[in-house]
Amino acid sequence: MAMNLSKHVEVKDNPGMLYMTRRTMNYVFKIAWKEKKIIFFYYILKNIGYVLAEMKMLLLPKLLVDEIVAITEGAALEAHLKNAIIYVALTVLAESLSKLLVDTAEKKIAYYNVFFERIFVYGLSEKSMTMDFEHTEDPTVLNQQNKAKEGISWYSDGVTGMLDSFFNVIYNFFLMIASVTIFLVYCPLILPVQIIGMAIITYFNAKKQKVHAKAFLKLGKVNRLFGYYLFDLAEAKYGKDIRLYDSVDMLTSRSKEFGKESVEIFRERAEGCLKYDYPSQITNAFRDAISYAYMGYQALIGLLTLGDLTMCISAASRLFQSLLWLGMNAQDLMEKCGYAYHYLVYLEYSDNLSKGDKEVKDEKHEIVFENVSFKYPRSDEYVLKNINFKITSGEHLSIVGLNGAGKTTFIKLLCRLYDVTEGRILIDGIDIRDYSTEEYRKLFAVVFQDFQLFAFSLKDNIAMGRADEPLNEKKIEEALKLSGLYEDAVNLDEGLDTRLFKSFDEHGTELSGGQRQKAAISRALYRNAPIVILDEPTAALDPLAEYEIYKKFDALVGGKSAIYISHRLSSCKFCDRIAVFADNTIKECGTHDELVNIKDGLYAEMFAAQAQYYVDAVS
Repeated sequence: MAMNLSKHVEVKDNPGMLYMTRRTMNYVFKIAWKEKKIIFFYYILKNIGYVLAEMKMLLLPKLLVDEIVAITEGAALEAHLKNAIIYVALTVLAESLSKLLVDTAEKKIAYYNVFFERIFVYGLSEKSMTMDFEHTEDPTVLNQQNKAKEGISWYSDGVTGMLDSFFNVIYNFFLMIASVTIFLVYCPLILPVQIIGMAIITYFNAKKQKVHAKAFLKLGKVNRLFGYYLFDLAEAKYGKDIRLYDSVDMLTSRSKEFGKESVEIFRERAEGCLKYDYPSQITNAFRDAISYAYMGYQALIGLLTLGDLTMCISAASRLFQSLLWLGMNAQDLMEKCGYAYHYLVYLEYSDNLSKGDKEVKDEKHEIVFENVSFKYPRSDEYVLKNINFKITSGEHLSIVGLNGAGKTTFIKLLCRLYDVTEGRILIDGIDIRDYSTEEYRKLFAVVFQDFQLFAFSLKDNIAMGRADEPLNEKKIEEALKLSGLYEDAVNLDEGLDTRLFKSFDEHGTELSGGQRQKAAISRALYRNAPIVILDEPTAALDPLAEYEIYKKFDALVGGKSAIYISHRLSSCKFCDRIAVFADNTIKECGTHDELVNIKDGLYAEMFAAQAQYYVDAVS
């Protein structure tokens, strides 16, 4: 299910509770009406059930008691007994029908809650996968992501949690009107007592709500760190390192630290709420004492019948309950919407990358870096400075340099995972910011050093792309043959349909490091993009497998442009030119033969060091 849940969402900085409630409920109603409008029918059904239950509690006992009193006082037995039987039957019917309607509605609503949970998970995942890449490396955004995830589910109880509170507000409003009507007729002086009691308790509940909201904001980062240490690190991929370095105690102690911090926040919240619970309970006790004393006095002096007294006692309970729950549900609704609003904030994280609309022409592509400088967000240090460089169509370029020299950053800028801080990058004479992002990225087939494979089948990992693009089995096999993985792949238990990893399939396979790297190279080859970028593509391969990759380098990339990052300088011989990165810029550029003969040159020094290592190893 693909959907854009961020449409027509308006958010703003430092919003008030009423604003967050209005915007969130507007969003919730739109989603509910669009996806499952029948849910509103079940809420109406549920409230009809509640109304029948209130009739059983308020009206029918009064009528029944009055009939019984009339009989005990000598009234005609036949007529009053018949009425009493009817009222008993109506009580039983109201009870049974109320339970049937409420149970049916709640079961249906619970089902739809799961449905809406999935929708919001889709929305969260879609946003996480489509937002600017720089956001995925921003701790502030990651904390907001966690608040969004918890706010739309755990803390707000999702769509049905907010709709429950909304419809409870409506229901308790009408219950309040009914109770007030009874008191206006029978005991009007009780109303001020009930209203004052409700106002006091609502005040204390508002204080508790602020305590909850403050705790929620603190828990965003703490829960993310706690979850990382306690759950993420339990994944199988960390198993070898944890065991071999005997780091269980260290990791569990770290998780306990964040666990303690989390518990401390909950303790502060509980203690903060407790100091408001005591005065609320005292207020409620005084309300009961005053109300029941007044109604008892009214009955003793004959202003209320026994049936009236029964109804007024129930009405007193219902009035205070409705006033209390009206305030509490309204506060609960605002609190839940305040939590869920963080989901809307996350959906509306603005993208900094400008969105062009130009199409990429099907032609030879020339890449030009013009005075390009770059520093990462939230950093004052330049990673790259004044890069001026041209890559001609079909050229095979090797990029080398020490760790941290900016090689991978150079690729990220070219792929437009980040925009340049200064200068511009041109492809075919057009600023890459003017291209459609989707069209532009079709130019590249990239294997990053930290590439990822997924717990899908092997062929799905190779043919990753749009869901509406059918798999091409022949192309998959060709890509696997070029990377040298084909023989291993067809010998798997289910061939290319074998699922990777054992996360979801006990028969899944765990590829070796070299096989994983070949799978990533196969993915890039399958994409058949005009520009191929390989970042340390042979780092996990043994020397023989590496040699086979180099030997087939021209077959792998053919006449396409290729950018090849490597620390193994022997691989550079297969490329047309070599760019040497150092000191945040390109220090040297030329062929292998040219660079290796530069006296005191950086490339020559690096090559000699590696060559000496192999000589020493052989000797």
